[in-house]
Amino acid sequence: MSLETSSYPTPAPIAPNVAGVLAGRTIGFFVDLILIGILCCLIFFLLVIPLGLVTGGLLWFLLPPLFPIVAFLYNGFTISGRKQATPGMRLFGVRLQMAESGGEVSFLIAAVHAIFYYVSVSFLTPFILLVGVFRSDSRMLHDLLAGVIAVRRG
Repeated sequence: MSLETSSYPTPAPIAPNVAGVLAGRTIGFFVDLILIGILCCLIFFLLVIPLGLVTGGLLWFLLPPLFPIVAFLYNGFTISGRKQATPGMRLFGVRLQMAESGGEVSFLIAAVHAIFYYVSVSFLTPFILLVGVFRSDSRMLHDLLAGVIAVRRG
């Protein structure tokens, strides 16, 4: 008695739709940058200045790390939310998902993805975009490091 194996081929994984995501993400980034800037201004004028005045300027130390903190939380909450995209990405029909499983991105992965992005943009600006241009899946350097992929909203 022998074990028979199935003669049916295993289905290939469905390739994600990545058409146009690089352009959508790039333009969406500028939309997100404006929104993060607006949030930073609101926090600065509504919290940092009043609390700084009350504490004699002691809380004005929050000003230098304000943008990175807001960007970290903005990306973490929006990408790990139910729409899996920042408002700029949603505007251009793009969302993030885990590259291997296709599942949702957790807050921690989304926030670390943002850190990888801002650090790599600071040091490797042209290289980060060129990686996405030359890859068939349009994944940029920070996507590879975080294990995510940008896909078209379906």
